[in-house]
Amino acid sequence: MSALQELEQIALKYAEQAVMLDRQGKKELAIEAYQKAIENLIRIARINPGSELNRIYLQRADAYRNRVAVLKSSLMSPATAEDLGEGRTAFEDMILKEPPKVTWDDIVGLEDAKKAVKEAVVYPSLRPDLFPLGWPRGILLFGPPGCGKTLLAAAVANEIKAKFIPVDAASIMSKWLGEAEQNVARLFNVARREAKSSPVIIFIDELDSLMGVRRFEVGGETRVRNQFLKEMDGIIDKKNPIYVYVIGATNKPWDLDQAFIRRFQKRIYVPPPNYNQRLETFRLYTKFLKLASDVDLAELARLTEGFSGSDIMDVCQSVQLKVNSEIFEKNVDYSKAEPRAIMMRDFLEVLGKRKPSIPKESIAQYEVWFNEFKAL
Repeated sequence: MSALQELEQIALKYAEQAVMLDRQGKKELAIEAYQKAIENLIRIARINPGSELNRIYLQRADAYRNRVAVLKSSLMSPATAEDLGEGRTAFEDMILKEPPKVTWDDIVGLEDAKKAVKEAVVYPSLRPDLFPLGWPRGILLFGPPGCGKTLLAAAVANEIKAKFIPVDAASIMSKWLGEAEQNVARLFNVARREAKSSPVIIFIDELDSLMGVRRFEVGGETRVRNQFLKEMDGIIDKKNPIYVYVIGATNKPWDLDQAFIRRFQKRIYVPPPNYNQRLETFRLYTKFLKLASDVDLAELARLTEGFSGSDIMDVCQSVQLKVNSEIFEKNVDYSKAEPRAIMMRDFLEVLGKRKPSIPKESIAQYEVWFNEFKAL
């Protein structure tokens, strides 16, 4: 066993011990075990700084730190989280009663993805009587980062005027460590209750962080997955016309637990923009900018092959910053000065310093997974 593997085993041992002591109410001993797990996780990250697993290790360390803070607070105060009503109100506080102000027009391209989402969520919500066999309530959006997965979820919530519960997988494990599965049940109970008056969308970003299978995990993560499976089985029951939808977004669909893949009846690939979509994205983000006549958006779209929509927004923002900064760097009254028009050379200069955030080899990996598991 390598030194790194040995540290992993030690961290895992302390983490499992901490969760067990936490459940038994032995708070001081649990704090000590959590802290030892944290120390070993940080040591692992320092020994192997280039490892892709470091994000997971540091995420777990942050989760344990947060739990330690909660335990220390409860030791100092006689009031517990339950006494304060946290379990009752936490999910209600997360609900966005007003749906996000995102429309289909805000999403450039992705026509196949839009069509699949409309068929699965929008149309059944508008005319449930037309769907006697039920409709999908688990929607998986997967693809490279920055390509519009979150925008799609927000747009469908706005379309059906749904209450929107955004859930971050990392914060779930951090906030609910030690009682995670009970809180997953509470989350779905709140969603079911709210769905009596209007549809509810539970949006889980970075789904792979919560529902993925990995070598390094504690028992609590397995129980969370099992509880989610149970709750999703409840909402996708065709005999139960409940208006609760779970939309998950992931950049790593291949890391998902196989059992979860089946619960997401719609699995929708959200790819990087093609040429026409990049051109429309440049038009969208430059329409409020002062452009010189030599700016060729068609050429910029050609030069940005492999860029995500988010990458293109960053390019436009960087060009804006570059031109505006000239005002402040000159000895002029910047409170009244106006920036010059943005020229093609400004875009080319910024592009010369940027690379697409999506590696070419990862695109092939997404397409292979899509061909194996697609369900539009």
